[in-house]
Amino acid sequence: MADFVYRTVMHDIKQNILENKYDGMRLPDERSLAEHYQVSRSSMKRAMELLSQQGIVFKKRGSGTFINPLYLKNQSLFRYEGSNLGLTDSLKVPGKTQGIKLLNFKVIKASDAIVQDLFLNPNDFVYEFRRLRLLNKQPFLIETGYLPIKVVPELKPEHLKNSLFNYLEDTQNKVVTKAFLNITVEPSSSEDQKCLRLKPTEPVGVMEGIFFLDDGTPFEFSSMRIHYQYMRFNTFVNLDK
Repeated sequence: MADFVYRTVMHDIKQNILENKYDGMRLPDERSLAEHYQVSRSSMKRAMELLSQQGIVFKKRGSGTFINPLYLKNQSLFRYEGSNLGLTDSLKVPGKTQGIKLLNFKVIKASDAIVQDLFLNPNDFVYEFRRLRLLNKQPFLIETGYLPIKVVPELKPEHLKNSLFNYLEDTQNKVVTKAFLNITVEPSSSEDQKCLRLKPTEPVGVMEGIFFLDDGTPFEFSSMRIHYQYMRFNTFVNLDK
């Protein structure tokens, strides 16, 4: 319940920030915020820590907590803030509804590259799937994924029409908490142009990554080809600790 409380507070503060509800780009002090939301100081402190870790706010010693102006200027499409790293929970675009169209689903023998990426045995089999993700019915991302059968033995096509990582968390109590991502840009292929409604001269963003369960098990290799208009990824570097 405590987890739900501080995340609810954090989401509300983020929404208030986006709606410019704090004068002077400055947040009220933690005590006032805790009283406003009727939560404990520890829950309020945790919510503020998460906002700081995401680079949304920063504390200036002796002056208070301020909103990072670059957060408002360059809002990222990918906002990892839930309990797992799934795209469904991480792709948050105000006013737009997500959709998933399953393009392909089959079982194949793992290629040498997938064996290496997911630390499999040479004769292991994996699920291969392709999904088209949409925002307000506008295609913006083609996703190709590979999952070890031995990790998710009962996976069915219908599970891939919604959040895969939420299915994993809800049914098997497994959570994807770590990822290694490579992000680049390429000329769009004919398939990109067809699926994402791109012109031949328009590029495509590419994200490839390995996702890991909370126990360190490599869970998925995923390749995502993204409409360039949605290719915005911010990060925040903190060397204090």
